[in-house]
Amino acid sequence: MTKKIRVVELFAGVGGFHLGLKQASSKYSIEWSNQWEPATKSQPASDIYKLRFPDTAHCNEDIERVIEESFEQIPDHDLLVGGFPCQDYSVASTLKRAGGIEGKKGVLWWSIYNILNKKEDKLPKYLFLENVDRLLKSPAKQRGRDFAIMLASLDDLGYAVEWRVINAAEYGFPQRRRRTFIMAYHKSSKIYQDMIKANDQEWLLTNGIIAEAFPAVTDYTKGRNFEIEGDLEMVTKLFNVNKGIAESPFENTGMMVGRKVFTFKSLPDYNGPFTVLKDILIEEKNVPKEYFISEEDMDKWNYLKGGKNEQRINKALGFVYNYSEGSMVFPDALNKPSRTIITGEGGKAPSRFKHVVQTPSGKLRRLTPIELEKLNMFPENHTKEATDVKRAFFMGNALVVGIIEKIGKVLIERIS
Repeated sequence: MTKKIRVVELFAGVGGFHLGLKQASSKYSIEWSNQWEPATKSQPASDIYKLRFPDTAHCNEDIERVIEESFEQIPDHDLLVGGFPCQDYSVASTLKRAGGIEGKKGVLWWSIYNILNKKEDKLPKYLFLENVDRLLKSPAKQRGRDFAIMLASLDDLGYAVEWRVINAAEYGFPQRRRRTFIMAYHKSSKIYQDMIKANDQEWLLTNGIIAEAFPAVTDYTKGRNFEIEGDLEMVTKLFNVNKGIAESPFENTGMMVGRKVFTFKSLPDYNGPFTVLKDILIEEKNVPKEYFISEEDMDKWNYLKGGKNEQRINKALGFVYNYSEGSMVFPDALNKPSRTIITGEGGKAPSRFKHVVQTPSGKLRRLTPIELEKLNMFPENHTKEATDVKRAFFMGNALVVGIIEKIGKVLIERIS
């Protein structure tokens, strides 16, 4: 029987990775976790995490401070996981100290890199990371550069990498949520050795960890091959510059071994059952009154959800411009997976992006925190100690637990 797989969970939120891995196998042992919300005194996500997972050593401090001042509290581990925040990405600008990279303040990819770098000969064999799909296209003026920096830095540390953009709804889950999932395997692992021997396309469609969990096909007979050249500063300055490429060279599926990238567009290959929005709704009688939309607010909801073609004034600069946007389905379709949950889902104020459903009695209402949890496949009332607005915020930041579980099951089988 395989020994336990020691896990460190970064940017833990309310524990999506923790839940998914433990549902996948009892062999995953989450030894240490970190959750820190900057610029606020209250730390409700961290509080929830500690309540739900009291056996995990949990840290509620700025991870960069931990790395600099108390690195010894981060235990040696086999698997590093995390959905690192996506609001910004760093530029590898200056190498000020051996192995260290200074980027913009608050850019947390470099926290992962710095932990790995400082672990030296005790690097985790496996990485399992999650981010928004636009990571592959960032920044707008140098498409794909940020992901290229990530890949290059992981190669420098001895990892091979595979990735896939997965829309949860396309594999039967109840929410249309597209996220980039990244798996990395250290050269000391058997999976790394299997990967370097494999045919690239077969690995990405059949033999790889992600492919086994989420089967895919492709219309492409040949993918795109290229190499990420130079040190991290050179990648920062030169990747995809002056090549006449308006889009990122990274497609939604790919792998990198030794800086050599193979990437193509894949399509889901799934024929199983689907869960739709109506499947997760609670009974109307159990919905608190404040979630129903009042008559006096209906005009605002209709306006925000409706199509627009109107003149507006830029208040700062004083000029008039034409503004247009299409209409949204209102109320949301019950026979399809839900739209993506956003962090602003909570609260009574009318909004273009909040979910609204029609009840059997014909009334319109917003989704409750329990329903938002179910859309991400969290246990009901996982976040019940927080306010309803915060609970919605947590789910807007969370991942679909079922995806972590499926990949976790395949990974544990390969390393058993």
